[in-house]
Amino acid sequence: MNTARELFERRRRRNRTALRKDSTGRPRLSVHRSSKHIYAQVIDDGEGRTIAAASTLDAGLKKAIKSTSNSEAAAQVGKLVAERAKANGVETVVFDRGGYIFHGRVKALADAAREAGLKF
Repeated sequence: MNTARELFERRRRRNRTALRKDSTGRPRLSVHRSSKHIYAQVIDDGEGRTIAAASTLDAGLKKAIKSTSNSEAAAQVGKLVAERAKANGVETVVFDRGGYIFHGRVKALADAAREAGLKF
């Protein structure tokens, strides 16, 4: 029987493989979710560098939100990472949800990033 971590890693690998086939050189909006925080990065895999990043640990954002572990906080992170990516010239990305299902905080982050102007 596989452990929960092994199943998570399998879903992550499957998702990343599909993204590599469809990305065609676009940067990747990667999401990491923990029990207390959510993190988002726009990564250029060709150059191996992070273009923009945001999380609930950012000083200005942490003061503005009540809780760092809810959908409202995730939406604020999505909006912030989209603004930072657009400031660095990125308009379209590929959404990398990792091994997480597209639901709850991950979905709130993605929807907020779309509303802020990122296309994916």
